[in-house]
Amino acid sequence: MNALDDKTIVREYFNATGFDRWRRIYGDGEVNKVQLDIRTGHQQTVDTVLGWLKDDGNLANLSICDAGCGVGSLSIPLAQASAKVFASDISEKMVEEGKERSQTVLQNADNLTFAVQDLETLSGKYHTVICLDVLIHYPQDKAAEMINHLSSMAESRVILSFAPKTCALTLLKKIGSFFPGPSKATRAYLHREADVVKILESAGFSIQRQAMTRTRFYFSRILEATRK
Repeated sequence: MNALDDKTIVREYFNATGFDRWRRIYGDGEVNKVQLDIRTGHQQTVDTVLGWLKDDGNLANLSICDAGCGVGSLSIPLAQASAKVFASDISEKMVEEGKERSQTVLQNADNLTFAVQDLETLSGKYHTVICLDVLIHYPQDKAAEMINHLSSMAESRVILSFAPKTCALTLLKKIGSFFPGPSKATRAYLHREADVVKILESAGFSIQRQAMTRTRFYFSRILEATRK
């Protein structure tokens, strides 16, 4: 399976059966135990990033690109905090859901824009570029291209999350416990933290903050990198 196939699978999945499943996971309705665990983990990742940005005390002055925004779990609270946010996702259905949720919360606020775009076609310059829970869908070579492209758009900072490639998680993945049962949708790719750091450093960034979200079925390493 090549990188193009992975992108096609991701787009088609999140525009079809995967959309309903992940809309429930990212919502607040009733879900099964595995989905609830993933919901909890994803929200912890979002809360960590929100905490970092709010602690800096300058959100109202920032332009932010939320690449792979899903249903707006991060984009909407960033806009609520007065940041200027451009939110994009490869899935048209995810973007439409994000727009509906933002209208409920933000009504006619003009500081949040949604668009249907994959990461490779994104353009423009932003103070901060964020990409959460996307790289897991792509192999290392494709992930490296994505990180380099996102870095080229960031004037000051990049924040990424990825499923770290460790011995323990590699074993879990091999025995089918990483995304068990019906929650498994696309190939789950693990990435070595050292490789991700090397890509960011080669693009002119240095790591400033890092965190790890770990639940039973959700694992996400979060890195914040700023321009040197």
